[in-house]
Amino acid sequence: MATLASKNLTLADWAKRLDPDGKTAKIVEMLSETNEILNDLVYKEGNLPTGEQTTIRTGLPEVYYRLMNQGTPDSKSTTAQVTENAAILSARSQVDCDEATLNGNLATYRMSEAEAFVEAMSQKMAQTMFYGSAANPEEFVGLANRYNDLSAGNGANILDAGGAGAADNMSIWLCSWDQNKAFGVFPKGSKAGLEHQDLGEGDAFDSLGNRFRAFMDIWKWKNGLVIKDWRFVSRIANIKVSDLESLANTQAVTAATSIIKLMSKQIDLMPSAVGKRVFYCNRTVSSYLRIIGLEKSSSAVTVQEGLNQFGDTIFTTRFLGIPVRLCDQLLKTEARVV
Repeated sequence: MATLASKNLTLADWAKRLDPDGKTAKIVEMLSETNEILNDLVYKEGNLPTGEQTTIRTGLPEVYYRLMNQGTPDSKSTTAQVTENAAILSARSQVDCDEATLNGNLATYRMSEAEAFVEAMSQKMAQTMFYGSAANPEEFVGLANRYNDLSAGNGANILDAGGAGAADNMSIWLCSWDQNKAFGVFPKGSKAGLEHQDLGEGDAFDSLGNRFRAFMDIWKWKNGLVIKDWRFVSRIANIKVSDLESLANTQAVTAATSIIKLMSKQIDLMPSAVGKRVFYCNRTVSSYLRIIGLEKSSSAVTVQEGLNQFGDTIFTTRFLGIPVRLCDQLLKTEARVV
């Protein structure tokens, strides 16, 4: 386990390595408070200035039985090269100097503004992690646009929960984060995570082009997603929102038992227990699973008290020992996956 932990680095691990003064680590802690996926996602420095070029195995070699005095044909595996580009998420902040100093505590005011930017960046990253689209070239491609076709090659890792609505569905994801399976990437030669640059005091402009003095900051985050082996990510799609919320109608049984069964199947879809396995769901699903975990008759779903990597007490829902994380960016309005 020690070897695994040292190889698969989260943003917090990279922050400790790159910035021992604690400045970057504090930003990462703030990010994790608003976005639980950052507690788990393994990051790797890319091999390109724009991201990562990776080789994906598309087929195994042929192997043969042979008789004595009989030869064996040559064979080899088949591979394909895929380039995953990192995206640049950025923002600029400017606060009127007079406004910032009204309460006499400039540092506190600027920190409160920084927290807002950190949360906004965190939410945007999480949204892109799941719903980023190749149709928007400034983004990286998220999970939902990689696992969106039941008949595709990776369709075997999409489980259909049966919701038939056009745009009132949601999903549960199971990801196994590992540097050789599925991981986040930042460009070669750059820093992992959110970077902050304090520009100090300077001239800003109002809507009429008139100058005023302001404190200015730049926020920047270079981030991408690599799925090197599609078998280590799976999706339960087409969970009908209304039936799960009301525990009634056509998915009454699904809401009470079949979702749990599908989550069990998700685990079995993965070839092995390599990496850090984590479920992700929205608040509706999370609440439902926690209710099950509080039932004395439930043993598959549990709620456990523990500490996060920053020493804070947290309560974690687990399904068969695997953490279930809340991600508010997972929608309740997903289109049906067919």
